Amino acid sequence: MNHRDTEITEDLKGAGFVRDGEVERDPLTEQVIGAAIEVHRELGPGLLESAYEACLCHELASRGLRLQRQVALPVRYKGVHLDCGYRLDLVVEDRVVVEVKAVEALLPVMEAQLLTYLRLSGKRVGLLINFHARVLKDGIRRRVHG
Repeated sequence: MNHRDTEITEDLKGAGFVRDGEVERDPLTEQVIGAAIEVHRELGPGLLESAYEACLCHELASRGLRLQRQVALPVRYKGVHLDCGYRLDLVVEDRVVVEVKAVEALLPVMEAQLLTYLRLSGKRVGLLINFHARVLKDGIRRRVHG
């Protein structure tokens, strides 16, 4: 493990990926978090969500990851798909939902929103990333549905 990998591992520990003293390994979310850390290190806090989203897309694509941006998310109600205007910020490798924020603090409603997005999309893993955090690891939440 090189110095950069050690830094990312420490950031993952700070983001709640620790289980019994060991980092819970999820290579895809580790790659996404590593890309987000790179964007945050380059730009710092204080920009709009759209800027972080665009830069994160660029960083993920440069790492060879497939992604979709602003994916429509219909609401299923009593067997009917209704377009209510919901959109997933990013879907990486058709597996991980990433919600980008640039807010003072992550609120419980934002985590609930991510879990609802996971349920509605049929995806299992989501990341809520707040680029406004002074230290990005403090602004990352990983949630698993089901």
